[in-house]
Amino acid sequence: MGQMNDAIAAFDVVIESNGLTAYGLYNKALALAYVGDFEGADDIFAGGPENGLRYNRRSAIVHAQIMSQLARNADALALIESVFGPQTDPMLAGIRATLATDEMLPFTYVRAARDGLAEVYLLVAQALLRDGNDGYTLRYARAAAALSPTNTDAILLAADLLENLDQYDLATATYATVSRDDPAFQSAELGRSEALRRAGRTEAAIEALQALAKTYPDMPRVHATTGDALREAERYEDAEASYTKALALYDDADPLKWFIYYTRGITNHALDAWPEAEADFRAALALNPDQPQVLNYLGYSMVERNINMEEALQMIETAVAAEPQNGAIVDSLGWVLFQRGEYEAAVGHLENAAALSPVDPIINDHLGDAFWAVGRVIEAQFQWNRALSFDPLEADATRIRRKLEVGLDVVLSEEGAAPLEVASGDN
Repeated sequence: MGQMNDAIAAFDVVIESNGLTAYGLYNKALALAYVGDFEGADDIFAGGPENGLRYNRRSAIVHAQIMSQLARNADALALIESVFGPQTDPMLAGIRATLATDEMLPFTYVRAARDGLAEVYLLVAQALLRDGNDGYTLRYARAAAALSPTNTDAILLAADLLENLDQYDLATATYATVSRDDPAFQSAELGRSEALRRAGRTEAAIEALQALAKTYPDMPRVHATTGDALREAERYEDAEASYTKALALYDDADPLKWFIYYTRGITNHALDAWPEAEADFRAALALNPDQPQVLNYLGYSMVERNINMEEALQMIETAVAAEPQNGAIVDSLGWVLFQRGEYEAAVGHLENAAALSPVDPIINDHLGDAFWAVGRVIEAQFQWNRALSFDPLEADATRIRRKLEVGLDVVLSEEGAAPLEVASGDN
């Protein structure tokens, strides 16, 4: 309305309010930039953490646009690099490319007063995320998107909240409102594919991801997410190929690269390509030493193959120390002790694992085996029956039923496996 003095005074009231300083400063900077006072907006951002302002994705890009409007592309590029590091997506790639030239970044975040109001609703929604009431938070995200249909952060937040509320069709439709020429289209399509997957439409999710990979062939996250969907569909060879494409694109400094080695290792393990799987797990550990999930998976896999048992035990003990409340990891420790013939010690860890993950069929099955090994036959049968009640894989269920019929010793004999070591002094 052109009433700048009144507007600035109103922002200053908010800035002086306890707990609202950062919000007031950020919106004041947006308002100044909206009317072309980029110097004033930059001065506010220059106050930084002393004023309570800390960069998130949105505010960092806003400040980069403001500095570019002031012909400070080098400073803007330095800001983007310091906040985002090696992280990349179409929007960041476009910003970096523009800043690397003498071209000026347009100021896009507030083009009308309603965009500023949308920014307030989005800030409220983001603050409410900590409270966990997704239905209430959704109202503010929807209001922001309604006020400013180009505010893709509001659209993506609304779609994510709808997913949390199990409203997958609405989430899919919301993601689909982001246009193809929007820099956030990749993120929207990744979100849409996840909503499809969670709705049980795995093949539709894979189709969306494969189409996205053709559009963005140089984006490692797209290939990695495609690999995840293919692995879930048990299309392991295709998943391995997608993970390999992602790894070729990720920089070694990227904090996500270890996880792609880990997931490709799981895929190779499913393909029974053990040398390749082991190499992937060890590559993941080289990038992220002592990562408990990787240590557990690699250690447990070596136990399965009865190789490197001492190293496997050390890996799993390290993983348990890092995540002592993780039932799957505690189970691994019990199981490696069982395989070493240390049955009494195994029982204690497996009982703990079953308490942490009481409905896991594998853990209950393992505990049953340990009970059998120490002569607690009735308890073993009870645990095997519990394992059956938790819907194990059919092959596992068949083996458990056979153990209930004839006992673990006979099953091992039928499988050509070595008999149990002597436990508690008895054969």
